[in-house]
This record gives sequence, C-alpha cells and structure tokens, in this order.
Amino acid sequence: MAARIEQASLGLEGEVVNAEARQHSVEQLREKNVRLPTSEELADPSTIPADILAKLADIDPDSPHPLNLFRVHWFNDADRKSAVSVPNHVVLPKALTGVDAPIVVLFGNRFPMINAHKVLAAYGCLIPRLVTGQFDAKTQRAIWPSTGNYCRGGVAISKVLGCRGVAVLPEGMSEERFNWLDIWTNDPSDTIRTVGTESNVKEIYDKCNELGADPENLIFNQFCEFGNYLIHYNVTGRAFQTVFEHIKSSDADLKLSAFVSATGSAGTIAAGDKLKEEYGTKIVAAEALECPTMLYNGFGEHNIQGIGDKHIPYIHNVMNTDIIVALSDKGGDTLNLLFQTEEGRKYLREEKGISAELITALEDFGLSSIANVLSAIKTAKKLGLGEKDVVMTVATDGAAMYTTELAKAKDKYFDGKWNAEIAATVFEDELVSIDDDHVMVMDEREKNRVFNLGYFTWVEQQGVSVAEFEARRNQEYWVGLRKLIPVWDKMIEDINAETGV
Repeated sequence: MAARIEQASLGLEGEVVNAEARQHSVEQLREKNVRLPTSEELADPSTIPADILAKLADIDPDSPHPLNLFRVHWFNDADRKSAVSVPNHVVLPKALTGVDAPIVVLFGNRFPMINAHKVLAAYGCLIPRLVTGQFDAKTQRAIWPSTGNYCRGGVAISKVLGCRGVAVLPEGMSEERFNWLDIWTNDPSDTIRTVGTESNVKEIYDKCNELGADPENLIFNQFCEFGNYLIHYNVTGRAFQTVFEHIKSSDADLKLSAFVSATGSAGTIAAGDKLKEEYGTKIVAAEALECPTMLYNGFGEHNIQGIGDKHIPYIHNVMNTDIIVALSDKGGDTLNLLFQTEEGRKYLREEKGISAELITALEDFGLSSIANVLSAIKTAKKLGLGEKDVVMTVATDGAAMYTTELAKAKDKYFDGKWNAEIAATVFEDELVSIDDDHVMVMDEREKNRVFNLGYFTWVEQQGVSVAEFEARRNQEYWVGLRKLIPVWDKMIEDINAETGV
C-alpha cells in the first residue's frame, strides 16, 4: 500500500510511462470526439482556436459536451456561455466590510457543469495522468475523494471523457451536492458516502485506500495531486493577476497586499505563489475556528463546506504561507441567511444602503465564499491595511449549493425564527464587530510547526517517504515543479494531433 500511495502523492511524470494505456485513451478521446485544452489555453482563453470559440455559443454549459472543457477557466460571463476579457468579480465596499482596504472577490460559479471552480482542479489532476499513460480512460474508473465540489468536478470531467467517475465524500455534505451527483453519475453506486462531515478527511482516505487495491481504480486525491497545485498556480494565479491589473489601471497606487484562501486541498491557494512572485503579496490560509488545525493543532467539526481539515494537504506550500486566519462557521451560516433571504436583503438595502447590484452579487457567495471574505476582513484589520491595499479572495461556489442550509441555520441559531431585527443583529455581530483575533502572522518557527504537522498524515498514514516529504520544505522544489506545465501542454497537443479531433 505504501508504495502505491507514495506514487499517487507525486503525479509528476513528464514522459509516457505506459504506452498501452495512453493508446487506449487516445482511442477513447477519438471515439468521444474530445479535444483537450492546454493549461495555456485555460489561462488565456484568447488563445483557444476561433472555430472552437464559435461552436461554444451553441453549447449548453450544463451539459457533458466535450467543448465545455474549453470553458474550464475564469473568463466566462454570468451566463457561462459568453466570454469576458476580465474575470467576473466584485469589489466589496467599506459599507459592507467595515475596512478601508478594497476586498476583491472572483466568482467561481462561472465555471461549466458544476458552477464551481473545482472542475478546474479535477481537470488539472486527471489530464497529466492521462497524457502520460498513468490513467487508462477506456478501462479504469476515476475515483474522486472530496469534501465538496472537487468530486463533482471529477465526475463531470470523467463523463465528458466517457469514463466512469466515482465520487467519495462525507454523508453530511449539502443535499444539493448529492442531488447533482444523482443526475451526473452513471450508477448510484458511483456516489460513496463516508462517515462524518467536513472535518472527516481521514475517513475519505481510508475508503480510497480500500478502493485503490483494485487496479481498475485510480485515485485522484486532490490533497496530494500536484496537478491541482500547478493548474491553480498557472490558471487561477493569472486570472487574479488579470483582475488586479484591470483594477489598478484606474489607480496606479494600488498594491496587491494579500491573497486569502481557505486551504481545502491547497489547490486554490497555489495562486498565491504566483501573486507573491509578481507583487510580493502576502499569502493567507484560512480555516474553521471549530477545527483550527494550522493555528492551534486543533480538531473538531464545522459547516464551512468544501475546506477539509484535520490535516495539512501535501500540496500546500506551507513555507511560503505568511498568515493563518481562523473563523467560526457561525459567520458563514448566519450571513448566508442575511445575504440570501428577502428579510436580510431588505435590511441591507434599506438600513445599510447596500446597492441592488451588490446585493445581487451576493448570490454568488456560498458558505466557503463567505468564510474567505470574513478571513479577508480579519486580515485587513490585523495588518492595518488602507484604501490602497487590495485584498483578493475567491467565491468558490454560489448560494445555490446551500439553499437547504438556510432552514438549518435558522433552527440552529435562532429557534427557527428570522426577521429584520435578527438580520440587524447578524450584521452587527458578524461584520461590524469582527476583529483580528485568531490571526497569526507566521515567523519561520511557526511555518515549520505547521509544515511538520503534515508528517503524521503523509509519512505515518499514507506511506510517503521522509525524503519526499522534506523536499517540499525548500522553495526550489516548488519552483522546479513549474517546468512541467509546458511539458504537459506539449503532451496534450500531441494527443490532440493523434486523435484528429
């Protein structure tokens, strides 16, 4: 078992390792009429061939059509059919956040098929395996372990390729996730519910170890697939860069002071490495106060769905992370009520003067999105950021994924009640009164402490060698990974040439 897990923890092959499996995938792609986009095309959709862009106009973004792979990027407009030159985003004003620093939020629900940017991570994990012959699209099942949207992204990509995708996720996740999986999976058995909720990642690993014993299954573990890191570094990082440069064009004095992301699988936060290189941006990792793994070596349960914890992802570049923020899931649960109910919106509109445009934009915020925004506010307060200090973060998915969570929040916090008076209390408690507690600006000792926490998952439980584990402590390791991006793109181009699609 250890040797298999160690290989799965790398995903870094830059040459064909199984020609037969690769040939099977070529045949499968040809049969399903699939052309694969390169990482460069997803980072800069203007490089996508004009004939493909023209055909996309008639393709339903919620269908498993092969051309929807060319929408797996940040440049889709709100209809998710047309493209934009600058990714959709919102700049949150002081009237909502209470801080001078502009907080810029990119919308992840513009992505096709799953309305969440995790479909990009799934593509970034599967395609390097496919072009190097590690995954046989014709004969193998793709296993997608997740606490949220990644498994949906994996099932979507699998369906497009015509292979079987299996979602492994905790039984306590939102009903909307399971409703989607019921429609997209080939068989009910392709949705595997493990024990627990957001914090039960080990239980997912245990099930995947069991499934991985069958050679017909390949585990795409987002927590240790470096394709996840690299696709976000290149594609998501450049999308944020495009938005910042757009904003800065109106004010040359703006600085990109911080990039905030809940760690989750540590894919999205890889964009911070790109932004730090370009702008010296501080990288902020967020987690739930109910389960403060990085901050306090803590544990527990919470409802910030999609940010998995109680471990340190193998692909998290911990030594390049500057700040840790922990916040309570109560903020996400109750602000979801404020943002997504008529009573809450009326309060924002009439009592706080929040514009109709911004209130509409709040529909694009799911639970983890709200958590990211709250973490950005706490970061701005901790660092004393001013009106020229931009803080950027991401709305991973939209409120549509959490409609059934509204009634749960009413029952949990307000005995089933919800009105304007309670809305005012939520605004005061979760936005106005938010402070900079549970925020740590890490020195070298703290960075090493958090890095070392990963030992127990990856070396003791999952069989990674100490040497491989330790190699990631050095930034040269992470810089060296990036040479694979053009290598994989060339291999994608080669496969496309062979399929003739």
